[in-house]
Amino acid sequence: MRVLISGASGLLGSALATALRREGHEVNALVRPGRTPTPGDVHWDPQSDQLDPEAMQGVEAVVHLAGYSIASGRWTPERKQLLRTSRVDATRNLVAALGRLERRPAVLVSASATGYYGNRGDEVLTETSPPGNSFLARLAADWEAEAARAEQHGIRVARLRFGVVLAAQGGALKQMLLPFRLGLGGRLGSGQQWMSWISLTDAVGVMQYALVQQDLQGPVNTVAPNPVRNAEFTRTLARVLRRPAIFPVPAFALRLALGEMADELLLSSARAVPERLQQRGYRFQHATLQAALVSELSRG
Repeated sequence: MRVLISGASGLLGSALATALRREGHEVNALVRPGRTPTPGDVHWDPQSDQLDPEAMQGVEAVVHLAGYSIASGRWTPERKQLLRTSRVDATRNLVAALGRLERRPAVLVSASATGYYGNRGDEVLTETSPPGNSFLARLAADWEAEAARAEQHGIRVARLRFGVVLAAQGGALKQMLLPFRLGLGGRLGSGQQWMSWISLTDAVGVMQYALVQQDLQGPVNTVAPNPVRNAEFTRTLARVLRRPAIFPVPAFALRLALGEMADELLLSSARAVPERLQQRGYRFQHATLQAALVSELSRG
């Protein structure tokens, strides 16, 4: 199978590309202006809806992971617009381009996030739960709506709502490691907020699964089956690293440092579970947090 990946150089994209190539698939990247392509890559400007039809010949699946980093800067109005443009507008343009192809890919696997649900306290969240009303929730809902338009062109669309992806080499876990290894880690705010997480290994596994399961479409909570409260996450990470975790970070300090982003990324509670995957009998390699951390940290 020939698979085209946007965001191929990112944490998820690079791990998925490696796994697919290991299985013998042909993997190419959607390459933005200014990036150097390799043979088979397809030039794509996220701000337009132009794709080279000749370069797209033989593409059977597209995995759309591109989007400006949510956590790499304070959410100014300009940055929030950039986050929307890089997800909502770019997905709209990609889908429009795919729709004009004479031979279209069979499937689009598009990233989303559990931020779709907003701050929901102790509520157990499945794929049928309604969206929240925060900035991230509205962003995710609009992002998914644009991806779903590909169904009008006869393309199966799986919308993967990723939780916190645990990987030593990138993402949230990498940022946590230094303070925890120095013994300076601790819970965030009250520590009672739920965290929906998934190991990088399982995140890649779900993407591979979504590519080949021809009856899987719509939203898919891409999270492990055992979400934990932030306080439990903190204790478990400290235990795996054999360090104390006695320095909690007050909510007011997080808000002072990060503004709105603190409430939505660090203090928000999302108890999402992978109901659709479990109903289908999907087997996670890391169903518990400790197993996931031990495995991913051993690879980092």
